[in-house]
Amino acid sequence: MLEPAHLDRDFDYLVPADMDALAQPGVRVRVRFSGRLIDGFLLDRLDHTDHTGKLMRLERVVSGEQVLTPEILRLATAVASRCAGTRADVLRLAIPPRHAKVESEKPRGQRDSGDSADEPPAGENSTGPLDSESPSVAPQGQAETAASSDSAAGDDVEAETASPVDLSRYSGWEKYRHGISFLGALAGGKGPRAAWQAVPGEEWARRLAELAAVVVGSGRSAVLIVPDQRDLDRVSAACAELVGDAAVGLAAGLGPAARYRRWLAALRGTARVVIGTRSAVFAPARDLGLIAIWDDGDDTYAEPRAPYPHAREVAMLRAHETGAAFVAGGFARTAEIQAVVASGWAHDLVADRAVVRQCAPRISAPGDSDVALERDPVAQAVRIPAVAFTAARKALAAGQPVLVQVPRRGYVPALACAKCRTPARCRHCNGPLALPDTDGPRSTKGPAPQRNPAARRGRTGTDTGAPARAVPLGGTDAATGIQQELAAWPQPGTAAASPPSARELGVALSRSASGPVAHSPSCRWCGKTEPVFRCGACGSRALRAVVIGAARTAEELGRAFPEVPIRTSGGAAVLDSVSGEAQVVVATIGAEPAAPGGYGVALLLDGWALLGRADLRAAEDALRRWMSAATLVRSSGQVIVMAEPSVPTVQALVRWDPLGHARFELESRIEVRFPPAVRFAAIDGTTESIAELLGEAQLPEDVEILGPVPLPPGARKPFSSGDSPAEVERMILRVDRAQGAALSRALGAAQAVRSTHRSDAPLRVQIDPIDIG
Repeated sequence: MLEPAHLDRDFDYLVPADMDALAQPGVRVRVRFSGRLIDGFLLDRLDHTDHTGKLMRLERVVSGEQVLTPEILRLATAVASRCAGTRADVLRLAIPPRHAKVESEKPRGQRDSGDSADEPPAGENSTGPLDSESPSVAPQGQAETAASSDSAAGDDVEAETASPVDLSRYSGWEKYRHGISFLGALAGGKGPRAAWQAVPGEEWARRLAELAAVVVGSGRSAVLIVPDQRDLDRVSAACAELVGDAAVGLAAGLGPAARYRRWLAALRGTARVVIGTRSAVFAPARDLGLIAIWDDGDDTYAEPRAPYPHAREVAMLRAHETGAAFVAGGFARTAEIQAVVASGWAHDLVADRAVVRQCAPRISAPGDSDVALERDPVAQAVRIPAVAFTAARKALAAGQPVLVQVPRRGYVPALACAKCRTPARCRHCNGPLALPDTDGPRSTKGPAPQRNPAARRGRTGTDTGAPARAVPLGGTDAATGIQQELAAWPQPGTAAASPPSARELGVALSRSASGPVAHSPSCRWCGKTEPVFRCGACGSRALRAVVIGAARTAEELGRAFPEVPIRTSGGAAVLDSVSGEAQVVVATIGAEPAAPGGYGVALLLDGWALLGRADLRAAEDALRRWMSAATLVRSSGQVIVMAEPSVPTVQALVRWDPLGHARFELESRIEVRFPPAVRFAAIDGTTESIAELLGEAQLPEDVEILGPVPLPPGARKPFSSGDSPAEVERMILRVDRAQGAALSRALGAAQAVRSTHRSDAPLRVQIDPIDIG
């Protein structure tokens, strides 16, 4: 496929007579372009061409499988246009690589493996195939798709006699206003669009499966999109109960053969329900009746590859183009979904407040009243206040599990100078220093391990009182430098001054049976250990913890509840579920396991770490993560969020009011002109490459140019064919939504011109990126 932007168009080739039967629209082909063989897709068969020169012949048809359907072709064109990208990049995301052995297998549920290939291709010209003497258009040596295919008709799926759907089976939707009416519209073949707000404790996977079952019962297909593999497994299990083998799951974790086999099942119509992660939004479902996305605020929906589409935007484009139903579900709501509800494109699918109050646990924040502050004056200052410990003890005494949500994994993932609070940085790469946990995975069952009493009495240089990474003095690694510095001081009993403390040396120091133990920080980027830290701003050697990770939290809770099992979930060891017995589960964000019957208490720690991020979506994301954890708590349980009670986001959680918070977020962004109120284009690159692009772009007249500014923290640098540039900056273009299409066209055309210059300077164009900064 041709990657340069200036080659994002259709090319005409002549179909030889021996390929006439196989060369149908949508098949993979090999063509010669500029002296080399490249892969492409045949877009259409025509009886004439506008090309005045001599046409080259197709080299070969790779396969007779028509993998590029007219509907996916139109979708790819629309996505490329919106994202200022090329159709080649979009089709690379939409169509998986071919697996010849899988393609030759007999399709499940079809009479003959050759029947589907012999059917008339969708949208084929009524004039039939052309003979070899007539020039025909076999687009394109590039993976892109032709605008001429827009005239193609939809898939010629055999009409199925759909029996009436019994909606009484799906009583779970009765708690939502107009829920049964929504199911009736789906059963009647209509395309309603809704923003579904699930009540706390909802079996959301079951509800999505019921929507898919109704659509399948009406003779159509459904695509369900979820953030990750855990959610995919839950929805797949629910769909298997309702539609059986008609449901398939698509995920990146599948092998090439398994993924291509399931993708072909959707293409051939044997699979009527497709469940998958972000790439499944392009699944070639026949006669699409529903496309649903769960928890659209999850950052995994943002595609990291060009042209960087978001699964939510692609799903809405596809629903709009095909007339299929659209559902965006979740416990929280994003400003983007609230914007389409406010515009009237979609409508609310919510429960009454009485139902929400009945399903929601009791949620509070420490110090949220004068009475609470009188009882515990330091409730808002400590990490885990007394009211949280009291609630946890009561739940454990009642035999109920307790969930503790921590924003960061690791032990002490962030350190700072104890004197001036400057973040501790590595001398080699300027990366952040941390005290990682090297004790291995935490115990998953049974009581917390007994700890060395001497180690418990040890003091650390992180102001938190628990031993971290331990290296015995006199050994190798970081402790060598510490030992040498301590050895330079006279022995006890002499007249000389006493040696410096561990805090003054910038290390953690504890005692064990073998003597002093030093804990040296290491860099989270390059992994090098910092044997003796010294602050670059004030020269101090003392360190303090900025953030406490999940491993350190589990260690502290193990001391507070010595006879209770402590389990951790996060990183590479994510638990899908835990038993309903008394235990404490410490989980990082997004890794919270489910418990039978729900947790008795949930403690949401370090709320400031989520709310204080320098990100446009910090408040929205914090509420979404808190609600995802709170919904795991039984309705009679309690949720305590350690955050400032007066913050609007905390109040929205306490009231369980995601709609009100989404309206507030949208109004705030409208006021300051941020997405989704306007259209943003982020251009990342060097000063020269950005100037070159903007010099070629015919931008709308009312565009606002903001920047240049540094890349936001955590953002990847754009790809460069040479060495990574030392300085990459970001320029932001802002226009009203009415001018969004014009801005995308201008940037796409400018990239096409720039590609003719063969510039290797890094450059990336993203429309409405999730990481604005």
